[in-house]
Amino acid sequence: MKGRLITLEGGEGAGKSTVLTALRERLAARGLDVVVTREPGGTPFSEAARALMLDPAYRGICAESELLLAFAARAQHVRELIVPALAAGRWVLSDRYTDASYAYQGGGRGQPLERIAALEAWAAPVQPDLTLLLDLPVAQGLARAGARGAADRIESEGAEFFERVRSAYRERAAQQPARFRIVDASQPVDVVRTAAIAHIDAFLDAAGVGA
Repeated sequence: MKGRLITLEGGEGAGKSTVLTALRERLAARGLDVVVTREPGGTPFSEAARALMLDPAYRGICAESELLLAFAARAQHVRELIVPALAAGRWVLSDRYTDASYAYQGGGRGQPLERIAALEAWAAPVQPDLTLLLDLPVAQGLARAGARGAADRIESEGAEFFERVRSAYRERAAQQPARFRIVDASQPVDVVRTAAIAHIDAFLDAAGVGA
């Protein structure tokens, strides 16, 4: 049986890492072989590209370079990790994927969505089977992220940038309701985790997979 790709999306401070752990445990508990990964990242080359993208030393990088770097990392990620895992029947759980480029480089940086779609079709043709969007007000997310310590290059952007990112994410979810599930990430972490697990259980039950 071919595996499935589940992605977790959201802005800064949405609590993706906590939810990711809970989802991995839930999928494993239901008898599925799970691979956990992230974007940018997931392979040695992709992790090196991530380091470049997020390094505050490169604040002057143009939006076009950022977009291309994101997709260079993603192309390697898809071919080296995601496609082989799915072909082997494993379930891939990714902290961000192509929707992040529509949100950050599209909404945030103003890159044309048609350009992003063309890169997606060429470099990352594998579409998620399910996407959970952890959504919360920007001010709350930035306050959480600020408590984690020094900000990277993208985290250092202002609130207006992240408002555009959030709007782009919500627009993507509205356009593709069959794939997206929105979780109110402004709630306490236990509530958010429970809601995310419920979406996973419903997906598995509808697909007739898992114990």
